Amino acid sequence: MAYPGAQDEAAAKVGTEAFFAAIGRAFVAMCAVVPILFLIEAIDRGIGAGTLDLAGGIIPRRLDGLDGVFFSPFLHAGWDHLYGNSVPLILVGTFALAGGTRRFIWSTVIIVLVSGFGVWIVGDPSSVVVGASGVVFGYLGLLFARGFVERSWWNLAVAAFIGLLYWYQIYNILPTDQPISWQGHLLGLLGGVVSAIAFRRRRPRPATSVYDTTLTDF
Repeated sequence: MAYPGAQDEAAAKVGTEAFFAAIGRAFVAMCAVVPILFLIEAIDRGIGAGTLDLAGGIIPRRLDGLDGVFFSPFLHAGWDHLYGNSVPLILVGTFALAGGTRRFIWSTVIIVLVSGFGVWIVGDPSSVVVGASGVVFGYLGLLFARGFVERSWWNLAVAAFIGLLYWYQIYNILPTDQPISWQGHLLGLLGGVVSAIAFRRRRPRPATSVYDTTLTDF
């Protein structure tokens, strides 16, 4: 009889059939998310470019922009912005999701909240912040931190590989004069680290015998 979490534990073993199956399922799921983002952007373009962005984006320190914490990851400031986030989102999302669906969902919630509320508090009040890049950086931080807290060389290797692929975007966690929410990137990364610690996979304790093998004197 399999104990709770046994399936996720089996999928965590690199090279096993369960491992590759988990990655395959996660990849398909993340590929299904991206068309939704494109559909939302198409609707925004159809009703007037930027209409949804203004309605659902984060407007720092304004109450009417607070709901953007939840809606902004689904919105993008044009096709180029969406294209730039789509492939990284699929890559990091796939490996984050392969680590377990429940952990992925809760980690995503933490990342969205930390990044979104953080931007609402410290962002430029004259800006409207949209985009999934905070979530992308969150998943990257999740994989990297998970490699340390779970002693998983696999997660570290994946995070390093993706970091090398998109090294030109990593510096966007630093202050810049460009119209980029570096705060959202940095806070998303932090949210990923927090999620990796909070939802880390704990190794099962070795089973103990029903008999006490300790000898005692009578």
